[in-house]
Amino acid sequence: MTDLPDRLRLTVITDQALARPRQVVEVVREALAAGAPAIQLRLKDATSRELLEAAQELLPIVRTAGGLFIVNDRVDVALAAGADGAHLGPDDPPIKDARTAVREVLGAEGTAFVLGFSVDTPDGAARAEAEGADYLGVGAVYATANKEDAGEVIGLEGLRLVVEAVSIPIIAIGGITPERAIAVAQTGACGIATIGAVMASPDPATAVRSLLLPFGVNR
Repeated sequence: MTDLPDRLRLTVITDQALARPRQVVEVVREALAAGAPAIQLRLKDATSRELLEAAQELLPIVRTAGGLFIVNDRVDVALAAGADGAHLGPDDPPIKDARTAVREVLGAEGTAFVLGFSVDTPDGAARAEAEGADYLGVGAVYATANKEDAGEVIGLEGLRLVVEAVSIPIIAIGGITPERAIAVAQTGACGIATIGAVMASPDPATAVRSLLLPFGVNR
């Protein structure tokens, strides 16, 4: 996907608890309307059925807006729903195994299925790239309470070292606010992923526009 860096300028990760009293779908609609190019469905405690149903609800909304739709952790659910890809972490199947599973289901069209992977070191990034990751989620750049498995804070310098270690797109995650996004963009990361900055915002549209500005997107 040659335009993948542009489609990863901002990934809005879903969280129903932070979205309350609104529904996730409401926040997603506002984020997409404001220019968010990617949505990642993350429902850590959901059953497979619940995750699939949520994916099937959000997918047409994201597609209509021209966005990229990624499912967190579950390649099988992403494939069943017809999503654009999946994002995996260290506790999930290796990228190379996930890529094999995608090819078995989609055949030649599987090359268009996007696989992201979470890392926090240059060595881990290089391994993930070698195994076939299309992009990397790197962090936690700043401390965050919204992702229990975020790992240790690596800071801007840690992010910069990962950016320099690979050639695939890097998106930064962890405690990123509109104010911090400026410094993050200066590391060479192609974009950011955020949970609370959009999901918990009383004005998701304004939050999205502010987060995109440092990456050259003005809506």
